[in-house]
Amino acid sequence: MHQVVVLAYDGVVPFDLSVPVEVFGRARLADGGPAYAVRVCAVTDEVRAGAVSLRVPYDLSALADADTVVVPGVADLDVPVPAAILDALAGASARLLSICTGAFVLAAAGRLDGRRAATHWAAAAELARRHPAVTVDPGVLFVADGPVLTSAGAAAGLDLCLHVVRGDHGATVAADTARSCVMPLERAGGQAQFIAYEPPAPAGHGLQPLLDWLTDNLHRPLTLADIAAHASMSTRSLSRRFRDQIGTTPVQWLNRQRIRRAQQLLERTDHPVERVGTLVGFTSPTAFRESFRQLVGVPPRAYRTVFPPAPRPALAPPRPRRS
Repeated sequence: MHQVVVLAYDGVVPFDLSVPVEVFGRARLADGGPAYAVRVCAVTDEVRAGAVSLRVPYDLSALADADTVVVPGVADLDVPVPAAILDALAGASARLLSICTGAFVLAAAGRLDGRRAATHWAAAAELARRHPAVTVDPGVLFVADGPVLTSAGAAAGLDLCLHVVRGDHGATVAADTARSCVMPLERAGGQAQFIAYEPPAPAGHGLQPLLDWLTDNLHRPLTLADIAAHASMSTRSLSRRFRDQIGTTPVQWLNRQRIRRAQQLLERTDHPVERVGTLVGFTSPTAFRESFRQLVGVPPRAYRTVFPPAPRPALAPPRPRRS
């Protein structure tokens, strides 16, 4: 039977640890038998996992028989992973999976060098900084690069594990497993992560006044010439300063902020999708849909389905008038 070994260590994220245990543990073949044997192993008998401590039944010798090794996320990226785990991963011949920031552990073991990888969007830049030999894709749910598979944050680990089940045992087994886990099967790995709104640029940033003005005027159909005129610069000088200080062009930055604002409106209001596009400066519903899909990975209507506005509180009935 296919052996799945899930690594545990101090500081492991409990959700990330439980995902592969549940998904692979619930997978059943057509005859009702288990599709995988799942073990959890660690260097020590007990590991700290946030608010709880876990007793772990197997040591690292379990890796010798593993067909698949899963590395869950770590809560604190600055806490060193035990050298024994890195050495075991460096020499492992099994298929390797990581969930969320577990990619940092695989990278530290040298298993992501020269490969494309995913991790939680908020940690993607740090993974790329620490491990320049890794090609980090911050926008997708998971990446399969040969025998090494990496996923983004939280629920993306479910997507990755179901993807593996489908590859190992077919769509029917994967669909039954997804149904058992009460989750959809159809989210593809290339779908973008639903990235939270970007924080404002740090105070004192050279372009901060201009960024503030742009943020206040997202509803206007501004062009590069409009932005340059407000900044009293040529379009060439403005573009150069943006690339030097922000890492993108003025129009690309503005477009991203418009889409972020649109996400907020879709989540917090019941405005029609076309109205949301107008409120964030798009003059064409088609342009809004295409820009939203390109950045978020799904069209605005699908995004609202996932993140619907909270229902408005019911109005109290009017008090009867006294005669």
